[in-house]
Amino acid sequence: MGLFIGVDVGGTKVLAAVVSDTGEVLRTARRSTPGRRVDARLVEDALTAAVVEVADGAPVDGVGIAAAGFVDAAGERVMFAPHLPWRGEDVRARLAERWGTVVALDNDANCTARAECAYGAARGVADVVVLTLGTGIGGALVIGGRVHRGRNGMAGEFGHMQVVPDGQPCECGNRGCWEQYCSGNALVRYARARIGHEPTVLEELCSGNPDLLVGPMVTDAAEDGDLVARQAFASVGDWLGVGVANLVAAFDPDCVVVGGGVSAAGARLLEPARAALARALVGGADRLVPPLLRVELGPQSGVVGAADLVRSVVAG
Repeated sequence: MGLFIGVDVGGTKVLAAVVSDTGEVLRTARRSTPGRRVDARLVEDALTAAVVEVADGAPVDGVGIAAAGFVDAAGERVMFAPHLPWRGEDVRARLAERWGTVVALDNDANCTARAECAYGAARGVADVVVLTLGTGIGGALVIGGRVHRGRNGMAGEFGHMQVVPDGQPCECGNRGCWEQYCSGNALVRYARARIGHEPTVLEELCSGNPDLLVGPMVTDAAEDGDLVARQAFASVGDWLGVGVANLVAAFDPDCVVVGGGVSAAGARLLEPARAALARALVGGADRLVPPLLRVELGPQSGVVGAADLVRSVVAG
């Protein structure tokens, strides 16, 4: 059976997990991501600490890394990561030497797609668009049951499609990217802009300082019926549906699967997104609109896919 670990590296946290050959998460360890303006080795130190903790002294047969960034076609380097400091870094080889085991590397959304196609919402489905809504938007494209990585290994970066010319500045360096209107950052920005202008429990949750507001506060407030928080989710959901309509027009998938931290809001996010998808999709009244689904594996889909990836590499 062996011991295989998946590691999901996002803009705010590192999650490591021991995963069985049936996709079951057996135990986990977490660390905070040091940030994107630090030495890249500090991020790798956080990964190492999480891997050592979750391994708990046992020999490791392989570690798969799901990285929130552009991974090259060979699965060796993180070429660019909007929310992490990696820039052309030899992540796979460096960590394989450091950990003394087999390491496999891919984009986090590709790993989510791999997991959901094997064990989750897209089981048995041939053509799928996968989106991960967290700090930004990750994306993956499955064609004929296989993740399509593209010529440079960077297919599926839907979050950085420009949707508003000269719009909100993005951490990638461009302006008006989709993720600036449909992500955890967008959700928080919408809510912060209304604190002090509209009655909202969010003002109390952040002690009157909008800079202290974070996504989980908005989620909790929406669940408790706060109007501003619910409007924030409605805005992000609407942008999600419009963007998905464009992806459906381009790829005509069997289904669209949404994961990432923001998807924890469930229907609060997906219902406005489904309405916007049906409204915005070209020929929507005369075609089959693909279902917009939430990941079944939840926030663990990235680590499950990463462990599955390295297991396949070891198996040959």
